[in-house]
Amino acid sequence: MMETENTDLPHELIILILQRLPVKSLIRFKCVCKSWFSLISSDTHFANSHFQLTAATHTHRALFISTQTRSIDLDASLNDDIASVSLNLNSTDDYLVVSMSDDHSPQLLEVFSLRGNTWKQVKGTHIQSMHAVEDDQKVGLFFNGAIHWFAHCLDLQKDVIVAFDLTERKLLDMHLPDQYGYEFDCCGLWVFREFLSLWARNYDNDTVEIWVMKEYKLHSSWTKTHVLPIDAIPTKYFSPLHSTKNGDIVGTNDHTMLVKYNDEGQLLGHCYCNDPHGTQVVMYTESLLSLPGDNVQA
Repeated sequence: MMETENTDLPHELIILILQRLPVKSLIRFKCVCKSWFSLISSDTHFANSHFQLTAATHTHRALFISTQTRSIDLDASLNDDIASVSLNLNSTDDYLVVSMSDDHSPQLLEVFSLRGNTWKQVKGTHIQSMHAVEDDQKVGLFFNGAIHWFAHCLDLQKDVIVAFDLTERKLLDMHLPDQYGYEFDCCGLWVFREFLSLWARNYDNDTVEIWVMKEYKLHSSWTKTHVLPIDAIPTKYFSPLHSTKNGDIVGTNDHTMLVKYNDEGQLLGHCYCNDPHGTQVVMYTESLLSLPGDNVQA
């Protein structure tokens, strides 16, 4: 490792440049000099600034978790290589686990803080008005500082979206679109163009409908934006994951294949992305942040 860095550029400018580089490049550049090693490895302010810039300007990636964990840039071509990665976490100064227990009546909602190493029960909520739905719907969607999932509200006798605000530690209900009449086993939540969005499979005509809440928490802002034909997909199933910078919609068929549509709803192509036994798929943003009390870099 070099003892000194190139001083042709001001130190502040070097930091601004490094903050805009991918994590993979930064990990390599730790060996340039001692000051870069210290900056990239242990400077919390640098790591937070890098994460904020990455989340705002860089592409998001999908993580395929199976017998082999792999990652892909969904803004790239489906024919590009899918990179193998190791599992490391990225996020904020604390990591929270939200648990809803089915073994209690009323149901018990608890939050675990990794930094504090404590579980806290959320009180004063209407959690008792909900019951759990299908197992594959229990994993919530993180959006706008809250975790969202489907539930059936017994008080209202209707299906709703429930959001748990991680900052306020409060639950709120959001009604589904008025014309939305699908069962939970054929629909899902995702983020489309920075909006909370729903997708639902229409079994009658082999299409997937996409609904967007254009103003968060405002029921009247629900708008149906796309109807995607899925008859050309071998499994006739499509679950959206991500909308690219140029408006394409990327998703999976049954967690073994990536499928891409353009903004006009035309099928652009598909490719197999993992083993035939299926896998879990999650979206993530690369960062240098590490778990509290851990020195492993993400």
